[in-house]
Amino acid sequence: MYTTMTILILVLLLASQANGQKKEKQRLQACAKVLNEILSIPEDVPKDIIDGAECVLVLPSVRKSSLLLGSSYGRGALSCRTGENFDGPWSPPAMYRLVGLSVGFQFGGQSTDFVVMVMNKKGAAAILKSKVKLGSDASVAAGPKGRTVEASTQGTLDAEMLSYSRSKGVFVGVSLSGSNLQCDEGDNEHIYNQKLNATQIVREGAVQATPEGQQLIDILKKHSPKNRSK
Repeated sequence: MYTTMTILILVLLLASQANGQKKEKQRLQACAKVLNEILSIPEDVPKDIIDGAECVLVLPSVRKSSLLLGSSYGRGALSCRTGENFDGPWSPPAMYRLVGLSVGFQFGGQSTDFVVMVMNKKGAAAILKSKVKLGSDASVAAGPKGRTVEASTQGTLDAEMLSYSRSKGVFVGVSLSGSNLQCDEGDNEHIYNQKLNATQIVREGAVQATPEGQQLIDILKKHSPKNRSK
């Protein structure tokens, strides 16, 4: 009986792991798709912004219904440029979750995609912590739109992070101040078969990108192969 129960538990654990891996692979593919669609429209994110970003976080298909289910509002992936000065190739992605939204945020449509551009070392250091509260641990502003950033306010340009949302095909800059982001080590384990924090993945080179993670890297490389703020 004990042997049968042990085998059953092992089977259930393996099935859970396989299901988790499948979900995270699909999530990485969704991140790549969303980012490619957004960056392929020059009027959405100014080229100067993506070319000056140290890291990029993508949270695809955050659904309004998830607000009723607890604190996990959305999941996605973060990639940073490698190198001491964030001037190298894009890193393998670390998995993240959005665990809070500012009270005033209004969802539009059935789901909303979020993209956060991390614009400097201070912002990168903040988001690579286990948990960061936007607006408190790091300054965040609604990202500017258009082909250039000439019309942006100084406050926007000085922000450590710039955030955008897309719903029903409408893409806008939106402030996520008051929201919380955290690295999801459980999701990282599903992807890389070991528990890793964001710093180990994106800064220390602890793992190689999976095929699904490489899709996201390829999109970033295609649209911004070099950090032009350096």
